[in-house]
Amino acid sequence: MKRAILFFVFIFAFTSSVQALDWAYPFVVWNGNVYEVKEEKVVERQIGEVIGEVKTRPNDMTGDYYGDASNAYPKGTKYFAINEVATETAIAVEIGENQWQKAVYVHEAPFHWMNVCTKILPVVILISLVTIIVLRLKKRKNG
Repeated sequence: MKRAILFFVFIFAFTSSVQALDWAYPFVVWNGNVYEVKEEKVVERQIGEVIGEVKTRPNDMTGDYYGDASNAYPKGTKYFAINEVATETAIAVEIGENQWQKAVYVHEAPFHWMNVCTKILPVVILISLVTIIVLRLKKRKNG
C-alpha cells in the first residue's frame, strides 16, 4: 500500500503537461509597440522606408517576447512606414515579394528584462573598455 501511494506521488510530482499558447491574432512588435497584422493589403505606392525587422520570436509556452518580435512572421521579415500614416498608428509588414499587409497599433509591449539588457549592456561594455584603456595609458605614463 505504501509503495502504491509512493508510486502515485512520484508520478504526479514528476510528470508535466505540455501546453502551447494559441495566439489571439498575428502580431509584430516594433519600437516597443505591438501591432496587430490585419488582412488589409498595402499597395506599393503607399510603402515608405524600411523601419525595422523581426529579430526575435515569442516563447510559445509562456507568451514572453522582447525586442522586435513576431508570433506569425519569421526573423528577417521587414517592417515599413506607410506614406502619410504615422508609425504610431500603423506600419506595413512584408509578407512576400512586393506584398505588404497593414499592422495596426494595439498597445505598448509588456516589460521584459531583455529589452533593458540589449540597450544598456552595450553602453556598459563601451564604458568599461574606455575605462580600461584610460587606466592602462595612465599606468604607462606613471610607470
